[in-house]
Amino acid sequence: MLVHMRRREFLHSLGWAGLGVSLSPMRLTGAESAEGTAREFYELRRYELRRSPMTRQLDNFLERVAIPIWNRVGIRPVGVFDVAIGPENPTRYVLLPCRSLAHWWEAQEILWGDPRAQAHEFYQAMPDRAPYVRYESSLMVAFPGMPKLEVPPQTAAGASRIFELRIYESHNERAHRKKVEMFDIGETAIFKRTGLRPVFFGSTLIGARLPNLTYMLVFGDLATRDAAWRTFVGDPEWKKLSTTPGYSDAEIVTNITNYLLRPTSYSQI
Repeated sequence: MLVHMRRREFLHSLGWAGLGVSLSPMRLTGAESAEGTAREFYELRRYELRRSPMTRQLDNFLERVAIPIWNRVGIRPVGVFDVAIGPENPTRYVLLPCRSLAHWWEAQEILWGDPRAQAHEFYQAMPDRAPYVRYESSLMVAFPGMPKLEVPPQTAAGASRIFELRIYESHNERAHRKKVEMFDIGETAIFKRTGLRPVFFGSTLIGARLPNLTYMLVFGDLATRDAAWRTFVGDPEWKKLSTTPGYSDAEIVTNITNYLLRPTSYSQI
């Protein structure tokens, strides 16, 4: 009972009641999609590193300790990526898909309460051997139109792949919700038809530069990526949707940030 009370207090303190989140002590989940499928929550971490033993220390902890513990409690697949093309290198991105807010919270409590995590140099490090410079985190809820993460076929096949991480900022909540709606009513379907294969879409609940949304695409290589984007931009349905009043970039998107990432050898995505 005490654990349930702590969960409820934690979520109430974050103001989840206004986000359509059930606070039942037995099932703390997000809103459902239009088809009745529970929408996942995602934590996306960005670890800022230096070219030093930091990278080896973080990778060792994630691969040998954190991911096995997360998997055991149902956090899977866990994605771990570094920057292929981007201004910050070395940087590690870690993506954690969760069934609910309570699931996310419990997973962190279990990880840091585990003796293996507590004994690892990542946890025990002193300031002169810090495991990272800083890390940032954002917490997202999946779009209604794509309520669950989709593992790329390249992952199961062990094939090479690159990922594109895109963040769209809006000037207010109305514009942000309109952009989410735009994806759900047609843009995501156009993505898939033109070769832009999504891994996840998330609306950011807590993080920097709000309001914003984040999504990830997967490609076999850069040439495939470039060809898919050309096809998408020239698609008649996309041209029609993107010029529909209320859905143009000028009305609902103020900034786009774009990163190209590659998976680490132990990434599950």
